[in-house]
Amino acid sequence: MGDVRYFRLDAQHAAELTENFVRLYAVVYAEPPYEEGPEMVDKFARSLTEEMNRPGFTLVDAMEGERVVGVAYGWTMPAGRWWSNAEDDPPEHLRDAPKFAVMEWMVHPDMRGRAVGRRLIVDLLSGRPEPWAVLASNPRAAARGMYARSGWSLCGRLNPSWGPPMDALALPLPLRQHES
Repeated sequence: MGDVRYFRLDAQHAAELTENFVRLYAVVYAEPPYEEGPEMVDKFARSLTEEMNRPGFTLVDAMEGERVVGVAYGWTMPAGRWWSNAEDDPPEHLRDAPKFAVMEWMVHPDMRGRAVGRRLIVDLLSGRPEPWAVLASNPRAAARGMYARSGWSLCGRLNPSWGPPMDALALPLPLRQHES
């Protein structure tokens, strides 16, 4: 396997690679516990295009040669906002602060265990002006344990209309030295 290179992209440059990100999504989310099919892949493609227009949109991709092997991206969720499908209001310290909402953080199955995911999230969150990062995680996914070991803490539950209940997780920023 070749060297992995990482690139931080704005919306304009990310748009040029959308098809590659959609292909990666299809592979990653075909696995259990997600088992998503073409309808959800199409939904992802549409939502990614919409999310690129949100304030603070940033994407980091991992490339091995010409192949996208990992992606993490998100956008700024302003103070006073929270996930629309949350069961409860978030803790005040999260609600009242701007947050960086990590919308996707995915690594190709054959690249896992090589620290690609860690590098993606460190590159994505380094230098962010928001005091918190937040994300949603399927509690049955293997990634959920990795999030906990990386310092993400449970701060609520989400009930998306398109899938199973999710854990809302938060991580204080800037990243502490041991997380980088």
